Amino acid sequence: MYKRYRQEWTKHLDFVIVEEISLQIAYLLAMYIRFGHILYPESMYKELAVVLFLIDFVVVMSLNTMHNVLKRGFFLELVETLKNCTAVFGFAVVYMYALKVSEDYSRILLFVTFLLHIVISYVTRVVWKIILAHTKINDSRKFSMLVVVDPDLAEETIANLTAGNGEIYKIAGIVFTRKDKRTELSGIPVVCDIEDASSYICREWIDSVFVGVEKVTPRIDRFMEDCEQMTIPMHFAVSGVRHMGSHPFGNRVGGITVLTAAARYASPLEHAIKRGMDIVGGLIGSLITLIILAVVSPMIKRQSPGPVIYSQIRVGRNGRKFRMYKIRSMHTNADEIKEELMEQNRNKDGMMFKLDYDPRVIGNTVDADGTVHRGIGDFLRRRSLDEFPQFFNVLLGQMSLVGTRPPTEDEWEKYKFHHRARLVCKPGLTGLWQTSGRSSITDFEQVVMLDTKYITEWSISMDIKLILKTIWMVIKGDEGAM
Repeated sequence: MYKRYRQEWTKHLDFVIVEEISLQIAYLLAMYIRFGHILYPESMYKELAVVLFLIDFVVVMSLNTMHNVLKRGFFLELVETLKNCTAVFGFAVVYMYALKVSEDYSRILLFVTFLLHIVISYVTRVVWKIILAHTKINDSRKFSMLVVVDPDLAEETIANLTAGNGEIYKIAGIVFTRKDKRTELSGIPVVCDIEDASSYICREWIDSVFVGVEKVTPRIDRFMEDCEQMTIPMHFAVSGVRHMGSHPFGNRVGGITVLTAAARYASPLEHAIKRGMDIVGGLIGSLITLIILAVVSPMIKRQSPGPVIYSQIRVGRNGRKFRMYKIRSMHTNADEIKEELMEQNRNKDGMMFKLDYDPRVIGNTVDADGTVHRGIGDFLRRRSLDEFPQFFNVLLGQMSLVGTRPPTEDEWEKYKFHHRARLVCKPGLTGLWQTSGRSSITDFEQVVMLDTKYITEWSISMDIKLILKTIWMVIKGDEGAM
């Protein structure tokens, strides 16, 4: 049965074991340094050893700190080691305070363990990589793969395979789909012609076959039928896949096996966690919204008669339109006079609408001498309080806590192809653009770049960081945090 490998902690179980041993050694040494002997006989320190083991395991698994461990240089390895050890130390501190047992343990012991863990973990990782590089231990775990390839694609294919899969696969040989004079390529032998490839597989150690061709000819089709009879796993290089995004995966659509690719996709667990965060955050935000409305509604009504809640059609995920809610911070005729103010727009391309001073905002006035007065509407906007009703949109599933800001219909109509990338994910209350200084960014291309970066590099941890950063920015009063 074919063992499917993914880029996760199970791929480098040996390094995970080395990491766990390093932590336990660091813990024992720290105990000896602090107390002069090992206190394992005391049950609470036995318990801490187990807790540290479990925390380290969860950190390695969740943060994927062993990803590409064999390809990392000395500096990158140090960075990943620091990230791993710091996370373990941080979660250990949280564990102690959460269970109110921090007073029972020696803080010096924990801190010394943290420092020793960094040193020992880094050294053992580097040493183990050196051992693997100079012995055949790693080779014994590799899968033997035969590469069947068109001659004109051979060099690029072999270069990509050896660079990207050298940790897992060992290329046993090359088979050209057409006649070619070469007997080897990059030190890998050409073992036979396509007509004899099936017989070669039948009598040699081959775990899987890689097929890289532009077109499936009758000879290649017969070869694949033979492989199917031998039930040997086959990897197909799909022509044009380089244009299909950075995360291709096998899928079935209407019973048809296809290769699906996207800039980033969420696993069912990631999707469930993100939606769970949205529901919890949406409930909390909605309660805060009701409190804000109770306070500001009379002020808005007094200065500008009309509804307190303002709604506008926005363009959401993949062009799906929805009605987005805000606390009204502008006069009721704001949309009507927008065209009159277009010449003052800081964004000359018209892709966004920003003014240094917006007379449509409730309470904004200018004296005869040019003195500017700002009112309740400006306060709501600067503190991002006007955005809070969007927590209702989050609960309805139309928006997320973190995402890209949804454009208006007139902005959407001006989009070029690369601008539409912003619409791939569900729109959010906040995002990478907002927390990077929304008010100071007037170049729409920079906005698109930040939104695209969020989409391609998205993770649950990134969402959490952006949420925490947004909360802090709102507390500080930074304009444009939401």
